[in-house]
Amino acid sequence: MTAVSDAHFGDRLVAFRRDLHAHPELSWREYRTTERIEARLDELGISHRKVLDTGVIADLPGPAGVPSVALRADIDALPILEETGLPFASTNVGVMHACGHDGHTTMLLGAAELLLRSPLPAPVRLLFQPAEEKGAGAQALVDAGVLEGVAMIFGGHVDRHYATGKIIVSEGPVNASTDAFYIEITGQGGHAARPHEAVDAVVVGSLLVTALQTIVSREVDPAHPSVVSVGTFHAGTVRNVIAASARLEGTIRAQEDAVRRHLHGAIERIARAIGRLHGAEVDVAIRRGMPAVINSPEMTDVAHVLGSQEAQEEDHRDRRHDRGRITRVAIRGPYRGRIHRPVSEACPSRDGRVAAP
Repeated sequence: MTAVSDAHFGDRLVAFRRDLHAHPELSWREYRTTERIEARLDELGISHRKVLDTGVIADLPGPAGVPSVALRADIDALPILEETGLPFASTNVGVMHACGHDGHTTMLLGAAELLLRSPLPAPVRLLFQPAEEKGAGAQALVDAGVLEGVAMIFGGHVDRHYATGKIIVSEGPVNASTDAFYIEITGQGGHAARPHEAVDAVVVGSLLVTALQTIVSREVDPAHPSVVSVGTFHAGTVRNVIAASARLEGTIRAQEDAVRRHLHGAIERIARAIGRLHGAEVDVAIRRGMPAVINSPEMTDVAHVLGSQEAQEEDHRDRRHDRGRITRVAIRGPYRGRIHRPVSEACPSRDGRVAAP
């Protein structure tokens, strides 16, 4: 393998990232993205293989008998209609790289090219992970054995809240676990003018929304961050009929397993108690998602050394989802707003460059 990094290195990264941004693909459908990754790895002379239907694993050789270090990037996009008006905006209507995975993929390919410049002290495995937004891609890769022989894994996420070019490194919990809850309320419908003859699912659901907010504020130590949020509330069909049923859906975030278990139990306890209080049937289902990301002191020290002058320590308590050693990579951009929004590109900059380590 021969390194091909040159004066046009940055221009290639910008062009590649913009191509991915213009052709976003949803989880488990990243076929073109995978083809583009494989083509670039072929140009660099890096051996690779496809492990799942989408996604790529590549290996840079190092000394024999030394465990590998893995670098990971996610490659999927979100079901969002892009409204940025950029010349490289999404051509796949209703799908957008609004979370920066186009940037993550490009950064990993850029890192691969830079790593070809000199012999490596350890083998490096590059993981291009599909289906991060579904919360399923990481576990699928682990189940496929991609971490066998890997001693450390590092990942990163672009972030527009810091000075351009800075790498934010945090020890301990950085990303919370993420679980979903679903609550079905069954009451008794009736005419809106005769509420005494009904069991109003809207009232039961409303009381439940309010009561759930007391879990974090009154049952969890404030020093242990957690979140319980109701995202959807569906009930009723017409204005003058008391709803016989309602459905609530929400998310649970925690940075520690003990807090996570308490939140699950509290949601079930409160939901069923309110149902009994008002004579309604309440069914609760909780779907476990990704565990919390906890950066070990040893790996944080490694990240500091590798980042040298650009690495900064911060108590960064983001409650997103994922697995692995995570850092934050600052990017610049004139756009206001945040990620996961149709008018806010995740990786813009005034000079068109993706800020990478």
